[in-house]
Amino acid sequence: MKFKLNRLLLQLGRALAAILFVATLSGCFGGAVKPKPTELQPVTPSVTARQIWTASIGPVKFPLQTTVAAGTLAVAGSDGTLALLDTQTGRDLWRVALATPLAAGVGSDGKLTAVVSRENEVIAVQDGREIWRQKLNAQVFTSPFVAGGRVFVLAADRSVGAFDGRSGSRLWTQQRPSEPLVLHQSGVILAVGDTLVVGLAGRLAGLNPANGSVRWEVPIASPRGINDVERLVDLIGPVSRHDDSVCARAYQASIGCVNAARGSLVWAKPAAGVEGLSGDDRMLFGTESDGTVVSWRRSDGELGWTTDRLRYRGLTAPLLAGRSLAIGDATGFIHLLSREDGSLLNRLATDGSRIAAAPVLAGDKLIAVTRNGNVYGFQPE
Repeated sequence: MKFKLNRLLLQLGRALAAILFVATLSGCFGGAVKPKPTELQPVTPSVTARQIWTASIGPVKFPLQTTVAAGTLAVAGSDGTLALLDTQTGRDLWRVALATPLAAGVGSDGKLTAVVSRENEVIAVQDGREIWRQKLNAQVFTSPFVAGGRVFVLAADRSVGAFDGRSGSRLWTQQRPSEPLVLHQSGVILAVGDTLVVGLAGRLAGLNPANGSVRWEVPIASPRGINDVERLVDLIGPVSRHDDSVCARAYQASIGCVNAARGSLVWAKPAAGVEGLSGDDRMLFGTESDGTVVSWRRSDGELGWTTDRLRYRGLTAPLLAGRSLAIGDATGFIHLLSREDGSLLNRLATDGSRIAAAPVLAGDKLIAVTRNGNVYGFQPE
């Protein structure tokens, strides 16, 4: 009887921890008043950009990642609508209704496109036609990664799987110990040379894409605290990659850069953000959880500049585009900041709903998707 009581108390404790975790992320814990977003100041554009096309995909209520490849943009809506758009015109190259709600997407190499359904199925589409579905053993919140004729999937239970792009047959699975709690947010999966780089809890790992064997692992953040909530550590996308350097953020803990050729940590610094990074060979850029925008030196992580002009505005991860830093907010604006000092260069309007994912660059086009499911193409001038 005592054993059953202790087990029940443990289950109740974990359930309460999960509730508190979700409440904290949503900003509603304890009925606390959310900080008022910083008011937007008038801007005299010093960088001009005009909207040149718009498209619609339907409401987006899942962790969206858009993929640009070979002049195309792969995008999806929560209801299972999946489309491949021409980045120059915004017109459909194809569009398909998968007839199932989506949990994660989209990954594409411009030919093969993949998403994951709420039924835990990875679904592959080519030329607007579904070619296979495969059932997964766990939930997925990260877009599949499509490369080399294969589809790679990072699941919430820390497993990584590879599927043949043509047949959908499972090629291999790399299973790691799962955690009691995980973020319902996009993680990290990309290729660096002939290595598949993935985020596993607070570590970056380099896998052999042929068989899933681990080549190296590097910690960017370590679990801390005494309960499941305090010990939650997850790497979140997007990341900044330049040659062999991959720089990533650990949720509310730190940022760090890894040399993916050697499998070694270059540096790690404390940072309290909840969105990924952007950057180039010189600098990294990120948005902290309070809306402060920060730059760091890529070589050693030393602080560059910070600006609080967008505090509490619900910012996306940034996108470095030339001399501008493009950042979406919760009211549908895309703010263009100077990469040199964070000063405001311009502000672009969409439909008033939250920007669903970090903006992306397709050639000379800046593209953003809103939670209402509208896709906007802007032409900087």
